[in-house]
Amino acid sequence: MKFISYSHKDKHSIGVLINAKDKFIDIYDCSDGKLPDNMLLYLQDFENNNILLKQILLKGDNKVKDIKSVKLNAPLPNPNSFRDAYAFRQHVEAGRKNRGLDMIPEYDQFPVFYFSNHNSIYGPGYVTVQEKHLNKLDFEFELGIIISKKGRNIKAKDAHKYIAGLVILNDWSARGMQFEEMKLNLGPAKGKDFATSIGPYLVTLDELEKKRINSDEGFVYDLKMQGYLNDKLVSEDNMKNMTWSFPRIIERISYGVDIYPGDLIGSGTCATGCLLENNLSLDEPRWLTENDVIVYLNDLEDFKKKRKKRFWEKLISNKR
Repeated sequence: MKFISYSHKDKHSIGVLINAKDKFIDIYDCSDGKLPDNMLLYLQDFENNNILLKQILLKGDNKVKDIKSVKLNAPLPNPNSFRDAYAFRQHVEAGRKNRGLDMIPEYDQFPVFYFSNHNSIYGPGYVTVQEKHLNKLDFEFELGIIISKKGRNIKAKDAHKYIAGLVILNDWSARGMQFEEMKLNLGPAKGKDFATSIGPYLVTLDELEKKRINSDEGFVYDLKMQGYLNDKLVSEDNMKNMTWSFPRIIERISYGVDIYPGDLIGSGTCATGCLLENNLSLDEPRWLTENDVIVYLNDLEDFKKKRKKRFWEKLISNKR
């Protein structure tokens, strides 16, 4: 299933796409109020809610809405927490090279992550930034997972049981601020905490079965990732190239602590997934400016052949 969160006039609710990819039904309305109208509540009993929702969908007599008639929000606008990992080796190597550092062997010992701001989540559309953020403003193309049930000390082989689905994720990065604070060996902090964009869909794992690659962890997918800046392809990678898989990341994160339904976990930036990395091959570095448009396309997104119908776009709007 593909879940959305949306707004229309004074209504905020959640929906699920149906066979026609530009159509959806409202989950709360079609269940006569038996199912929640926000994704965080829906995730609290994800398995049973999905069973009821699938029964309702099978009846086929639900009121259908046009996705173009509503404003799409982040599929989970209010996650409990947001951790971001460092799972793609090429990006890590490029980032260290940019700072004049060699790759470190410790990277291969365990997956690392940091906490970012779960209260600064955006969906498709405009992102508003402060003036200082525009100093070397960058995007970071990632995938994210959303947790569906509580767990602790989870083994990688069991981690897929705790995943509601995947989202496309953009970890906006103010490199000017980030470079300054990283000199203190703490962070990133202010260079990262102002905006993270996810969406437009939360895609459940059953939707991706044809893309799954057999592995001991049961959670490796052949998902192409492409990022465009103002219609120019600037990023290209594949989820299967993650050095540290999401199950390994969950195993590390959940050691000694609980994870909860509604937690958001990012993969970290894919190879070539940011201007910081791409600038290494340019004579003149390129950073984002106001009104730049970022478009991410991959196998989670249904409109990759119809560029005029992009639902995943990010515009840098007026600074304030």
